[in-house]
Amino acid sequence: MSPFPVQMIDRWANRTEPVAGKGTIYWHMLMGDYPQVRAIAHQAQKRLEQFSGLHMTPAKWLHMTTLVAGSTDDISAEQMQQMAMNAARELAHIRPVTITLGRVLYHPEAIMLGIHPERALDPIRRAAIHATQSALGSDRVTCDSSPWIPHITLAYSTSQQPARPLIQALGRELPTCEVTVRSVSLVVQWGAERLWDWQQVETIPIGISVRDAH
Repeated sequence: MSPFPVQMIDRWANRTEPVAGKGTIYWHMLMGDYPQVRAIAHQAQKRLEQFSGLHMTPAKWLHMTTLVAGSTDDISAEQMQQMAMNAARELAHIRPVTITLGRVLYHPEAIMLGIHPERALDPIRRAAIHATQSALGSDRVTCDSSPWIPHITLAYSTSQQPARPLIQALGRELPTCEVTVRSVSLVVQWGAERLWDWQQVETIPIGISVRDAH
């Protein structure tokens, strides 16, 4: 996500979001239970709190979006359970992945933490895609053609303002920390994105077979 943006914009100015009672189904790598992730996010958000026009990600829901599976209008509870079972089989053959956080990424709509190595989490994403396609059909699951850039969003932009002061306040790097990603979660986001009304449907461990889990 380079070069750095000149201007921040309102992420939600022209974005259509689900209304109350409607949900969007995601695969997420949830990071809120990792103390080191909460610590680095808190440090960054404290530096940014002097600026208006930013919506901070709650510590509980720090995450890396892995796949947007679809809408609750189109995917049933039974299909979600099938997705979870498929993912358990796929992820049993993958080892937990250790990544490093610390590099700051800037986008006109958001400020994020990047990961290193950049492609380390690709096997987890592929497993989520295969699990979802197997449950819904390959024609029902579309993936953006642009490269997947896993990241943890620290703050979303809610207004137009120059990006330079934010970049100067936070910089390009934070003190690094290592995290071992051990699970991926099926989450329903109910209603608008910034409400954080999330339902954690299933959490699938990585590197553990269904038999071992019991």
